[in-house]
Amino acid sequence: MTLPAPARRRGLLGPAIAAAIAFAIMISLGVWQLQRLAWKEALIARIEARIHQPPAPLPPQAQWKGLAPDDYEYRHVSAKGRYLPGEVLIFRSSAPAVADRTVGPGYQVFAPFALAGGGALLVNRGFAPLAWKDKADIRSAPPAGEVEISGLMRGPEDRNAFTPADEPAKGLFYTRDPAAMAAALKLDQSAPFALDLGADPQTKGWPHGGATELNIPNNHLSYAWTWFGLAATLAGVFGVWAWGRARAPAGAEA
Repeated sequence: MTLPAPARRRGLLGPAIAAAIAFAIMISLGVWQLQRLAWKEALIARIEARIHQPPAPLPPQAQWKGLAPDDYEYRHVSAKGRYLPGEVLIFRSSAPAVADRTVGPGYQVFAPFALAGGGALLVNRGFAPLAWKDKADIRSAPPAGEVEISGLMRGPEDRNAFTPADEPAKGLFYTRDPAAMAAALKLDQSAPFALDLGADPQTKGWPHGGATELNIPNNHLSYAWTWFGLAATLAGVFGVWAWGRARAPAGAEA
């Protein structure tokens, strides 16, 4: 059966609507990635500004409930107090510091810290290899007595569908969850955030401080160009196909 040219042109309406919807979705995703790019660049700039500031006093316990992670994440602070017995570990597939990556997977070692002004805090002393749990000769203990520490405030870490379940009874976690980690250590009045210590060249043994991951991925611009490129490709391919369909001889097959 053959169709006249006007009928074939009317037959383009359905594919044109479908192509227009797909085109609009791709453009919307590209614009969304540009918005994410602006958000990520602002986040990175805020992190850079905060980590290079001189340490400010840790917010007092009375202010903790009113703090949101955006208020304090990566803020450079100092605190006085003393380390308490115990530790919990967060598994990491590799060390954040380039110099330590040859050791492979390991743990970020968190110790409880009683603050001089009241309350407690989980302190990330740094990264240690998997052998940390079994080799006492590579361990370095936290200092005894009252000390002053400084580092970066860190909020709870998001989980995803692939994150293994934590094992609080073993003191092993897979995300930074200050509340759950404090519960495993039976800490009272513990802060809803943790503190990552900075690197200390004088440290002997493990863990190594400076375990904060500061390499924030920012691929949103490439994602945006991908979506815009797909939209342009769709428009070009559909345009060529529709033009050929509309200009086909009147006797062409439907």
